[in-house]
Amino acid sequence: MEQDLPTWDDAGAAQVFNDHRRLLTSVAYRVLGRWSDAEDVVQDAWLRWSGSDYTAVEDPKAFLVTVTTRLAIDQLRKAQTRKESYVGPWLPEPVLTRDGADTAPDTADRVVLDDTVSLAMLLVMETLSPLERAVFVLREAFDYSFAEIAAMLDRTEAAVRQLLVRARNHVQDKRPRYPLDDVKRQSIAERFLSACVGGDIAPLLELLSPEITVISDGGGVVTAATRPVVGLDHVSRFLLGIAQKYAKYLDDGMDLRIEIAPVGVNGDPAIIAFADGKVLYVYTLDMDEDGRIRTVFAMANPEKLSGVRALEGDTG
Repeated sequence: MEQDLPTWDDAGAAQVFNDHRRLLTSVAYRVLGRWSDAEDVVQDAWLRWSGSDYTAVEDPKAFLVTVTTRLAIDQLRKAQTRKESYVGPWLPEPVLTRDGADTAPDTADRVVLDDTVSLAMLLVMETLSPLERAVFVLREAFDYSFAEIAAMLDRTEAAVRQLLVRARNHVQDKRPRYPLDDVKRQSIAERFLSACVGGDIAPLLELLSPEITVISDGGGVVTAATRPVVGLDHVSRFLLGIAQKYAKYLDDGMDLRIEIAPVGVNGDPAIIAFADGKVLYVYTLDMDEDGRIRTVFAMANPEKLSGVRALEGDTG
């Protein structure tokens, strides 16, 4: 028996797309690691959807995820070329993920939380090919079947299984673990900020893993370390130097404030610095299994802060 196909007008088609927008953005962001590119991909998916023959689409969700994934793969291939000329370390764009009335719902609710959205995990996924990454995201984050993924990517199920095996082998040893609860993470973030601002190196050293690394992304647009800073001594002095710079901003009369967003950026605690109402830096803290900070992801490139700008103008 043939299935009756939906008959929509333009308004109904727009509603169908908006019902799936959050999912589409979540897929695109994980495949790309750039929030701005993910938004562009979803906009392109809307153009494909709005120009399609709705009456020929049996499963709108599958159609939209397929279009979005394929567009994201194409965009990722182009982005890999851009990264070759990127100045300094490249980091995924941070995205605001915390809940709460003081956060804009259209930003906070666009990314479904799981470990594939953490900055550490997104960075690990940079080692995958575009196809491997798409398969990994669709299977690990969204639990699509091999048959569904094969149809989306126009591959055989056997090819999809092989791609997933390769992706998992690349990711397995590097996949971050998050055994800490939210209360413990916020406590560590608060102590970290207090130690940096207080200028006392002893309590700061207690919070840092011996393998601590700071990775800064300024993209050549703003001043940032062009190489990762590694080791307790180098990192502690680097962080205290940043704190002194913020103190100078205050002395110069700049409207500076710093906010802790617990489990608020890519599912991890983050420290967000504002200057004159604009996001200046986002420091996302990645913890090891012992509850010490193993990586600080410092995003300074203003072109990559659109995912946290919902906080601008929020005086707390």
